[in-house]
Amino acid sequence: MRHAGPVAPHPEYDDPRLVPLYDRMNRWGRDDDFFLALANETPQARILDLGCGTGRLTLALAGAGHEVTGLDPAQASLDWARSKPGAQRVRWRIGTAADAPAGAFDLVLMTGHVAQVFTSAQAWRDVLRQIHRALRPGGRLAFDSRDPAARAWEVWDSAGERERFTLPGGEEVEVWTTLHGVEAGEMDEGALVTFGGQFFFPATGETVADTSSLRFRSGAQLRETLEAAGFGTEHVFGGWQHEAVGQGSGELVVVARAR
Repeated sequence: MRHAGPVAPHPEYDDPRLVPLYDRMNRWGRDDDFFLALANETPQARILDLGCGTGRLTLALAGAGHEVTGLDPAQASLDWARSKPGAQRVRWRIGTAADAPAGAFDLVLMTGHVAQVFTSAQAWRDVLRQIHRALRPGGRLAFDSRDPAARAWEVWDSAGERERFTLPGGEEVEVWTTLHGVEAGEMDEGALVTFGGQFFFPATGETVADTSSLRFRSGAQLRETLEAAGFGTEHVFGGWQHEAVGQGSGELVVVARAR
């Protein structure tokens, strides 16, 4: 299961022991290829990577010649990102969309399903307005959100089956996921899925637990909220190869432009 992205102080994003695990569990993929190609449509673009986390895509954007700001509220994730080769090319900032400067960017990205962590209708409206403020007129916003019709949460519960990973210092950690519940949302919100991650350290017997919730908005709901925030929706794809919704990989890949 691809994680939502570090936009809140969950242990895997703000615990220095666990932050490197994010890169182990989430390797470069077709989603990164998509967003990098989108960014490269504008040479030397000014880009905000909102919820940049450990900076995998952020660093690639900077390496492609863009002027990149990585913004995230999790200090440990930013510290790990700053330790990577090429990190000096990026402006790393701790904070949220509210801390982004006005009119400063050609493109804002929210990748790794960051858009779904804004679970209340008000929080989602707020972040869209803040992104609109941060973009220059005509700038673009691109993000991914899982298609609720694909019901991805049905395979998230690992039923106690553990994956084992080795952290950079050699310590091992076992990881598994438990689905806690699915709530039908209001007409303008979509389903709310709550799940927990467990991280067990065999050497010490310690278990770190994390509970998260994600909002699954439909394509129509996303278009409506984007319109209300001052965006025109250019594309909603169903996957990373520009497939139609329902024919791709269970994604809603959105590209919108600030009016």
